[in-house]
Amino acid sequence: MLSLYWKCQIIGWSVASLYWGYAGFLSGNFDFLIGSLQFITDVAIYIGLTNIYHKLALKNNWRNLGFNQILKLMIPAVFVMGVAYTIVTLLKTYLFRYWFFPVPSQSLLLFFKSGGLNIFIAGIRLMSIWLLAYHLYQYAQREIAITKENARLVMINKDTQLHNLSAQLNPHFLFNSLNTIKALVLENPKDARRAIDLLSDLLRSGLYNKDNMQTIVSDEINLVKDYLELEKLRMEGRLQQDIAIDPLLMSFIIPRLSIQTLVENAIKHGVARQKDGGFVYIEIKKDNDQISISVKNTGQFNGKESSHGIGLKNLSERLRLQYGGLAKFTITEQPKGVVLASLLIPIL
Repeated sequence: MLSLYWKCQIIGWSVASLYWGYAGFLSGNFDFLIGSLQFITDVAIYIGLTNIYHKLALKNNWRNLGFNQILKLMIPAVFVMGVAYTIVTLLKTYLFRYWFFPVPSQSLLLFFKSGGLNIFIAGIRLMSIWLLAYHLYQYAQREIAITKENARLVMINKDTQLHNLSAQLNPHFLFNSLNTIKALVLENPKDARRAIDLLSDLLRSGLYNKDNMQTIVSDEINLVKDYLELEKLRMEGRLQQDIAIDPLLMSFIIPRLSIQTLVENAIKHGVARQKDGGFVYIEIKKDNDQISISVKNTGQFNGKESSHGIGLKNLSERLRLQYGGLAKFTITEQPKGVVLASLLIPIL
């Protein structure tokens, strides 16, 4: 398959040669055989001439020159190529006259003198256009390549940051879970054993799957249910829960540990601090082209404390990296001692 360079070469010089043939046709006494030969030789010769420059540009790495360097290069290049264009054009034209009209009207030297200046001017104009188009194309290709490489480096950096955040979040979750088990060991060994089983399930379900920064809603909810059961073993009847999910959203993709982080924060900073405990209510629904995740809990909102929490800071940073400004995360205090944490995640 022809590259874009060769397509442009063939099309460009073909259009130029057809224009010259059309001009000859309008002048009268047009011979289609000679015109066809002129077309073929024009395209072949001028592609060959300009391709010599292309080869030199590749060999000397002229394609990577700066804009000012290109301008300095083009001035002598236009002159040299204009001279080369003049010579090959005059020779070709003279030979055509010699072959098809046996007695040339003038010698080769006189032919060069009579038509050389006009053809040289035309050659300067054509070579200037060709060189400008060539280097603009190479410059654009280089800028596109640089942009792609920068985008690739940004993605690598973003993935690295996400992996670092995941590495930070997993020990944080494990630490809180182990604290829960620690509290149960002396109080209720049976529940402590069940808590260890639940933690094992949590780990097996992909808590340490560092290569995957996202999960589906159903897997995240299963993780949350295990975590809630783990916390209920510690808090017993002081923790009430309810989960409402649109079944159509179960297979949609969300950030891993996003809902779990909100639930963990709701229990640690809300329900667990209430003498009589409280509730955690999770709702997941579709809101236009976004997934709306809300976690309500009993408690009071402490903005200063929340802003220093590892889990929430981690979640905010992951949302920023993964979705830019398309995802939203807020925590607000509601009437009657209720705190609402909301996530709006775009459906991609």
